Amino acid sequence: MKALLSSVIIPWQQPHPKPRIPVVCCSTINGSSSSSSEANLQSSQPQESSNAEEPKQSEIWRLFREAQKNILHLNQHRLKAVEDLNKINIEKQLLVDRIEQLELEKQTAVAKPQDRLSMFWELLLRIDSMVLMGMVTIGEASNLRRLVMDHKVSVAEVFNDTLQKSDAEILAELRHFLERNQRYSNLELDEVQGLQEIEAECYSYFNGQLHGNRIWTGVVYGIGVTLIQPLYYSSFFNRERVYGYSDDFERFTYFSRASLDYIVKSGKQPDVIHIHNWETAIIGPLFWDIIVKQGLEGTRVLLTCHDLNSQCLEHPEKLALCGLDPARLHRPDRLQDTTKAHLVNVLKGGVVYSNKVVIMSSIRSKGRVIHSPSHGLDHTLNIHKNKVVIAPCGFDNCTWDPSTDNFIPQQYSVKDMKGKAVCKAALQQHLGLSEHSSTILVGCIFSEVSDVDLENLRAVFRKARRIDVQFIIKGISKISSVNKLGLVHEPLKDKNVRFIDGHDEKQSHLIFAGSDIILCQSFHDPVLQVPLKALKYGAAPIAVNSNDDGFRNFVEHDYETTNFSRFISSTFGNMSITQALDEIRNNPSKWKRKIMDAMEMDFSWDAECFDIHASAYTAIKNL
Repeated sequence: MKALLSSVIIPWQQPHPKPRIPVVCCSTINGSSSSSSEANLQSSQPQESSNAEEPKQSEIWRLFREAQKNILHLNQHRLKAVEDLNKINIEKQLLVDRIEQLELEKQTAVAKPQDRLSMFWELLLRIDSMVLMGMVTIGEASNLRRLVMDHKVSVAEVFNDTLQKSDAEILAELRHFLERNQRYSNLELDEVQGLQEIEAECYSYFNGQLHGNRIWTGVVYGIGVTLIQPLYYSSFFNRERVYGYSDDFERFTYFSRASLDYIVKSGKQPDVIHIHNWETAIIGPLFWDIIVKQGLEGTRVLLTCHDLNSQCLEHPEKLALCGLDPARLHRPDRLQDTTKAHLVNVLKGGVVYSNKVVIMSSIRSKGRVIHSPSHGLDHTLNIHKNKVVIAPCGFDNCTWDPSTDNFIPQQYSVKDMKGKAVCKAALQQHLGLSEHSSTILVGCIFSEVSDVDLENLRAVFRKARRIDVQFIIKGISKISSVNKLGLVHEPLKDKNVRFIDGHDEKQSHLIFAGSDIILCQSFHDPVLQVPLKALKYGAAPIAVNSNDDGFRNFVEHDYETTNFSRFISSTFGNMSITQALDEIRNNPSKWKRKIMDAMEMDFSWDAECFDIHASAYTAIKNL
């Protein structure tokens, strides 16, 4: 039932002895108009009967007011119902539109894989026809098929109208696509200046036959580089990462043999072939068993190893892939692994067949490195200890130097330290910390966080919260373990603690420049170089260790240690966070002298690390 109140008119008149109450009530019901008859309640009774009429008039007024209220109430409900109905209709239409959209997406999603699969097989069949027609060789056809199989999605997007094109057009597009994609997907070719292809055939041996390679040359940061691009085994290097795959042995063995074959083909006679880690350690036995006889009798081999725990164990027969004799090399004094005698150890082969072995270790002595049983190469290293030297990791002093750093608000050096205080205040302001020069600011930059690190951090915070110390904890990796910092954060929410996540170059520089102390997970830090950068920026590197006795177990007094190891053990290496805070407050002059001495030291790549490698080059060149 629809009811709309059009008007309710109640004219008001001055009262008189004989009241007259005209009432008009107009309403619209179901769209039609109706009006009540005008009630003309005019009294014709004598004056004396007026008192008897008064109750009746009051009742009429009461009934009228109730009717008026009911009509208004019903009208409000009707309007609300109309409004709700409109909303329902709108929602219904939106739902219908969404269902239609989902149906369309479903149809498209079903069609796309079918279209891509059809395109994929169409391209493979067209390559077959090109071979039968003599348009491509069997070798090139194999490369094209592998390209299509390795890039199903991107190929389908590029070749979306195959049926409309001739074989010649498809072949031209495939060759262009192959040329564009046959490279490491993470190789930044924009950094290579003067990149050009050498127009010459270059073949290398692998898996029983010769395979063609394209050779590119260019300059990177002022250093000439040669890039080798396999044609047949293009899939070896068309990866998102450099290593970390099940066929890494095959991939790096191909690269190692191709590099040596290129050196021979180009007529080069290098003084030293410098190889790194297990990935190119196979060059050692390859060079001395095969390549040296091809006019390279004056060349020597140097191996630099950054990680003795990464060694690559493989079945001996795989050595034949690059032309080596498995029976000749699968021996205890050559490549046979000490623990798993049925396998060969590629890194061990690099140690045995190199003229010099440089092991990167910032804090451990040569004796500790050689005789450590953790890597399983202690027996081999001990036999060849006369050719083993230890070198420290360094850092890029062109980028990390407070006297030239453009990321910090004011540059400074050991001769003028005013900028250090400016950087500290800027860091405090940036992170919303109270700006007091007397407050000790402790920074910590982590890539991964272990359970031990978490416990040590908690212990450090508990001790330092009793005094005026501010902490900045920064995780710079996407690795999930960095999220463990939240486990430290929750129980230690404090106005003096800040947790930062994500890589920000400017922020990282400001933390080193503004901190008084930098907490370090390890003094041997080849990746982040945190302790080295801390020393350069006038922040003391202190080990994260809950023991007040400090991190003494690393200290080496062997003369065959690095300059960094000797310096750190005599300054900050034995110091706990509590001892460091006490010395800053109680003996500021002594602390300042340590900081100044540290800033004057050079622990960059251009210093001790460079000198050790240069000496090794000279030594083996004269063998």
